[in-house]
Amino acid sequence: MAKLVTENVGRFNQHYPASAVVVTAQANGKRNAMAVAWHCSISFKPPLYGISIAAKRYTYQLIAASKEFAINFMPLEAAELIASLGGSAGKDTDKFQRFNITTDRSLKTGAPILSAAYAAYECKLVDDKGYGDHRWLVGEVAAVHTRDKAFTAEEVLDLSQVSPALFMGRELYATTDKSKISKFDREVYGKR
Repeated sequence: MAKLVTENVGRFNQHYPASAVVVTAQANGKRNAMAVAWHCSISFKPPLYGISIAAKRYTYQLIAASKEFAINFMPLEAAELIASLGGSAGKDTDKFQRFNITTDRSLKTGAPILSAAYAAYECKLVDDKGYGDHRWLVGEVAAVHTRDKAFTAEEVLDLSQVSPALFMGRELYATTDKSKISKFDREVYGKR
């Protein structure tokens, strides 16, 4: 297959698919939830996770005020909710009421934990820096919530129990197929 090279960067969606997440925050009696496409783990010790949010977003304002947030990893059956959260503004609307979102009790923060999430991280904000038109927020993971039987004993997502929502860009969602998973032990393959 031939490769195409261009200087016209455009939306640069080539890094998708990525796990679909909903970031939640609460401050001053207000709460919000928003879909976030750009996120990743940063460190094991301490456990750090980063998210990218535009400063104009209401969720960013809540995080800046409370210094905490939650990252909710969502299954494919919640893709409609993810799209709804991503397509609506929370400043003047209680999205939890509008979309009938149920939550679980958080342990270390005031950030809402979505009952529909198969996993969630409660995070304490440790860094907030601007890059281009977004803010890069780094949170130290203070508590982890997982759905019963969603992960194997090796702490790997059990695809017979959960179909993770994968954001493909351009408002498209997909999931994984367990029969297509291959394991390549890097200790073995690194010595070939």
